[in-house]
Amino acid sequence: MTSVPLRWVLVDLAATSKNWALKPDGEELIRRATPPGWRVHFARTPAVSDGDGGTAPHPDVLEAMRDAEVYFGFGLPRPLFQAATKLRWVHSASAGVASLLYPEMMASDVVITNSAVIMGDPIAEQALAGIMYFVRNLDVAVDQQRRKEWNKAPFVEDSSLARELSECRALVVGTGGIGSAIARRLSALGCPCVGLRRRPDETVPEGFQRVAGLEAIDREIPGADIVVLATPLTPLTRGVLSASRIDCLKPGAIVVNMARGALLDEDALARALAAGRIRGAVLDVFEKEPLPDTSPLWALRNVLVTPHVSAVSPRLFWTRELELFLDNWARYRAGLPLRNLVDKSAGY
Repeated sequence: MTSVPLRWVLVDLAATSKNWALKPDGEELIRRATPPGWRVHFARTPAVSDGDGGTAPHPDVLEAMRDAEVYFGFGLPRPLFQAATKLRWVHSASAGVASLLYPEMMASDVVITNSAVIMGDPIAEQALAGIMYFVRNLDVAVDQQRRKEWNKAPFVEDSSLARELSECRALVVGTGGIGSAIARRLSALGCPCVGLRRRPDETVPEGFQRVAGLEAIDREIPGADIVVLATPLTPLTRGVLSASRIDCLKPGAIVVNMARGALLDEDALARALAAGRIRGAVLDVFEKEPLPDTSPLWALRNVLVTPHVSAVSPRLFWTRELELFLDNWARYRAGLPLRNLVDKSAGY
């Protein structure tokens, strides 16, 4: 009697960062969900979880990749794809997939799913916290506390920059899982949100008053008090918040970037902030990471810098991530549509 060859899943999630490393209970959950005819290989060599993931893989992982039909990791390093002979589906535990879209992947029929929706809640909460930091003048409060200064004037005088969210209007570039999570929170607190996306249709996601095409950005920016960048990095969105658009921002505008550093012109933003032409910036991502110590953004008191950690959720990330992967794995085996399917031609 001829045996049927096993179908393989390669799980490459031994991240060097403790928060992103798959825990033993997560491995056990995957093992229990593994049906007859399938085998799961858990890579033990360190994996890079920063950004879109991806690095030169260990020889052991390269060897395991040769038989893998399904790959579950942080992105997919190009050498791993080149080593694969049976690969059909890649699920990335990262939200961005730009590093996966090399020519060989683009020319293949391998499907990609990502984790953008999984990361929406913590990123949205960090964005909201940063926005409130400037809306309620907490940067001024922090400065005063360091100086042991009790001074109500910056909060109560006519020149005060303190506001309520209901006085603001937000422009959210990107209306996917992350952008929608941010818009829902802002709108729930009284801040109307307009969204921009590549292909607007009649469906307006919850939290948005309306949604327009990305080409409407020049019309929308001058009226925005808050500009949130929550879109994937693609050739269409690279530099979307350009120097000329930064010059069109309101004097009290707040810029928030929770997506990718290359979406905006960092030098132009730093100049506008240093000159006091805009209120502040909440930045979790940068064109070069770690942010070089020569960057002027470090020294600006109207900038809130965090080291690309807005997606961190130590207790809930893996709960949501494994639910998504295991549900998609069941769908894959049944030939059903996958959740979080990436359009490779669009870049997300």
